[in-house]
Amino acid sequence: MNEKDLEFEGLSLEEIMKEFGSSEEVLDSAEETLSAQLEDTGDLLKVIGEIGRMEEPSEETEKAEEAPAQPAEEPEPAEESELAEESELAEEPEPEELGDTRDLTKDLEQLRESEPEELEQLRESEQKESAPEEAEESEETEVPEEAEEPAEPEEAPASLEDTVRLDNLAEVSGEKVAYGKAMDDATARIGSIWDEEADEDEDSVEIKFPAPIVFRPKQRLRDLKRDLIAGPEKRYYELAELGVGKLQVAMLVCMVVVLLSAGAGVLYSAGLVPENRMRLMVFSQILAMLIGALMGSQQMIDGVCDLFRGRFSLNTMLAITFAAGCADAYFCLQELRVPICAAFTLEVAMALWAAYHRRTTEMGQMDTMRKAVRLDSVVKVEDYLDGKSAYLRGEGQVADFMERFDEIPRPERIQNTFGAIALLVSIAVAVLAGVMHGISMAVQIFSTTLLVAVPASFFVSITRPMAALERRLHRLGTVLCGWSGIKGLGGKALFPLSDSDLFPAGSGKMNGVKFYGSRTPETVIAYAAAMMRANGGGLEPAFDQLLTSRNGVRFEAKNLQFYGNGGIGGEICDEPVLMGSLDFLKDMGLEIPEGVLMKQAVYVAIDGELSGLFAIAYSRMKYTASGLATLCGNRKLNLAVIARDFMVTGPFLKEKFGVRTRRMLFPDRQVREELAGKQIPEGTPALALTTQEGLAPAAYAITGARALRTSWKLGLVIHIIGGVLGMLIMAALAYLGSTELLTPLNVLLYQLLWMVPGVLATLWPGTI
Repeated sequence: MNEKDLEFEGLSLEEIMKEFGSSEEVLDSAEETLSAQLEDTGDLLKVIGEIGRMEEPSEETEKAEEAPAQPAEEPEPAEESELAEESELAEEPEPEELGDTRDLTKDLEQLRESEPEELEQLRESEQKESAPEEAEESEETEVPEEAEEPAEPEEAPASLEDTVRLDNLAEVSGEKVAYGKAMDDATARIGSIWDEEADEDEDSVEIKFPAPIVFRPKQRLRDLKRDLIAGPEKRYYELAELGVGKLQVAMLVCMVVVLLSAGAGVLYSAGLVPENRMRLMVFSQILAMLIGALMGSQQMIDGVCDLFRGRFSLNTMLAITFAAGCADAYFCLQELRVPICAAFTLEVAMALWAAYHRRTTEMGQMDTMRKAVRLDSVVKVEDYLDGKSAYLRGEGQVADFMERFDEIPRPERIQNTFGAIALLVSIAVAVLAGVMHGISMAVQIFSTTLLVAVPASFFVSITRPMAALERRLHRLGTVLCGWSGIKGLGGKALFPLSDSDLFPAGSGKMNGVKFYGSRTPETVIAYAAAMMRANGGGLEPAFDQLLTSRNGVRFEAKNLQFYGNGGIGGEICDEPVLMGSLDFLKDMGLEIPEGVLMKQAVYVAIDGELSGLFAIAYSRMKYTASGLATLCGNRKLNLAVIARDFMVTGPFLKEKFGVRTRRMLFPDRQVREELAGKQIPEGTPALALTTQEGLAPAAYAITGARALRTSWKLGLVIHIIGGVLGMLIMAALAYLGSTELLTPLNVLLYQLLWMVPGVLATLWPGTI
């Protein structure tokens, strides 16, 4: 290369020499600086070399790079004025720029000697893309957005054979290559270089990486806790602030009053009260009734408020009974007749007990919810198997419970309706007595009819069974989603049983291994693990762990068959393999050596020969056994076994858990796979929520809801019969005008008589 032909940024070498002195002196001084820069960018050049010179430079990168334009033909010599302007724009160039020119000139000479064809293609590409540009008349130069230092003039006409110029290589590579750097739009643009394989019109290549997936394993727990704090926990502390101490004290006072009033009634009925003490007796009974009314004032106020809300309740009936009793007390003072205080106070005590049950039940439910770290739902899916519905478990939400926990159940609405009817009948009976025997008897008949029409235990016939069930469900971390959930959990349905339901993780363990035949132990274990891995189920981890401990080889089982009577079959390395219980292998015609009688074991036969025995210890989990027992005890529930473990058969479950398997269904393998893969339709309402894993929480939710409905129905029947019978008796007495039987003791005994079956009916949920 001739020095006179070498140009730099539009200036000839002669002009540079005039400005800075001899070119050799300047170039020698700048050579070390450029060498240091090239060493810093060595790693980047290696990366660019590995990329393979993929693309042509884009317009944007050309601006940033400010590469010199190479014209196809040599331009006219520049005018003196233009050279003067250019010299002003390029005042005092840095030595490293000249160093770039010299070092890159050497690289070009080496490239020309080693790869002449590549240089020729490079020159043609430069000539097509380059075009001469006029120097700007303004003294200010445009600064690109991405450049850190002012750019040099763009016009640099020169021949490719004589001149090669590159800007600061580190700056260019930083602009064009974003290798491994995170972008806002998750896109990395690979810088373009010249290559013999690059096309002229090739655009910049964009490699788009997908947006990173943010893995937040605790986010669902945070959302759950936020909902629980805003709902159940807030409500729990509101109820805890109210407490139940006042209710308990009020109930205790009422029971003491009932006992004292009953004792006074016994004395009065036995004729042991002298005439001169009758007025004191009457006053004492009225005072006892007022004390009972004071203890139950909140319940009576709630009953009056219910009227303004447009509904009638037993508390409303209690308030009306108190008003009738006060009216009757006026006539009792005049006639020296003992009022019916004991029976009324007993009803007040039962009303307080019902309020106590409601509060403790709600507090227990809120306490169960607020302590939850997981929330699963029990839903009912129609047409699960052979047109029958089934109970499946899915993901639960706090709103499923909070929106429905305070629903008024249908039995309570029936109870309130009966109370309203009883009030109307009592009024009719009182009118009959008043027309036939006068106002005093009418008031006495009216107050007594109100008491016998609603037996005292009728107040707790709804609340006490629910409280008893909630205490049991609280230990299991289960809540029912209001009346709609209780109603949805009734009727005929299926309950699918999976491997984790019957034998949770860790309940099936390897208890010993014994080998038979000519096969090596490693082969038998490897074959057994392959069969178990293909089959799946709860025993798969135990066999994989055994295989790993032996450093065994992993095989693949083919043509897997599920026989349904305690075993499976398949092919491994073109050898038939049978695996299952002892009875299964006997049914398949295999010869079993004498002395092999272990029942809870998995037997492996390879090519028609017994090769191994794997003793399995199935742990009988307490909650699993109780959940399975309560499900099998319900006649309207059928259990569908969809477990993949071939050892789970009817005889095995009967022997292990002691349950009757007559109503259990054991579908074939294909049906089990389809049932296990069924999804819960979106929008299916949750009937119950569980906060613990296992079979028992969901099982007791279903059977508990069914027992609760049975208890409610039985309680309604008993108390309605008792109320109707009492109203008929009062109607007969009103017609006859006979009040000798309407003593305080007789009325109290009538209440206690119907309380016995009424309270016993509330114990039904405890039988699940």
